[in-house]
Amino acid sequence: MATRLHSGASDPGASQFLNGNFQRELARWNRQRLAPAFPESDWQKTIERDAAMLRLEGGFIEELRAQVTEQAAAVPADADGFIAWFEGLKENGPGQGDPLFPWLAADANPDQLRWFFEQEAAGEAGFDDLVALTQVKLPAQPKLELARNYWDEMGRGNAKGMHGPMLDELVQTLGVTPSIEETVWESLCLANAMTAMATTRRYAWHSVGALGVIELTAPGRSALVAKGLRRIGLSDRERRYFDLHAVLDVKHSEAWNREALRPAIAEDPRRAAAIAEGALIRLHCGARCFDRYRERLWG
Repeated sequence: MATRLHSGASDPGASQFLNGNFQRELARWNRQRLAPAFPESDWQKTIERDAAMLRLEGGFIEELRAQVTEQAAAVPADADGFIAWFEGLKENGPGQGDPLFPWLAADANPDQLRWFFEQEAAGEAGFDDLVALTQVKLPAQPKLELARNYWDEMGRGNAKGMHGPMLDELVQTLGVTPSIEETVWESLCLANAMTAMATTRRYAWHSVGALGVIELTAPGRSALVAKGLRRIGLSDRERRYFDLHAVLDVKHSEAWNREALRPAIAEDPRRAAAIAEGALIRLHCGARCFDRYRERLWG
């Protein structure tokens, strides 16, 4: 299977990577390679498989990069200018203000909300793990901010406050069964892109941008999803994952921009383009999801 780098294809039908077969294969590989395991006798074969998949994963990310490189290159490289541009993504970034979310809040029926959540849960890459992977060897000040963010994700040491198990509880409450096979490729693509950036050190600053833009843009969407869940009868406890992120991520975003992005770019302005690319890749992947969800839910 030959890897085509820098294709820049925007039509999924013309892309080796933006399709269901590849994204499912990549999602299964990510699930297997990141799971805790034990030594195996044929570990050399695992290395050969991983090398082949890493090459394909690299081609996938380079295709996503090719779609945003020109825009990212024009982003201000001084800290103040960059932060102003970055914060503007909340209003004018790809996928922002999508009509899907007001509809989920006001009109979606229980089955439609369950289908939406099942897709989101299956495509969830695990924000806590992504932050932990990204912070490796970062400069001190950004590293500290990612550590504080991770500690919040981990419930500040309280198992009941951990965000991941909150999501798992909502899966059980809604009675959904997230699976790679039943998830649209756009949702898998988003998770695969986030995983690739967090696990590959040449994309570490891309991951900082992608994670930061999640914190920036998620609160409004989370509030609308929480409103929809409240409308169909879920209790405060049952919908707390979305209620929490509607509020906490506002503070997380302010701190991320101030403590991670600003000092990183002030120290090395070259990081601005990489952080911008990561943010734009994440937003474009999200926008693809929203388009596909509307197509499925609105017929």
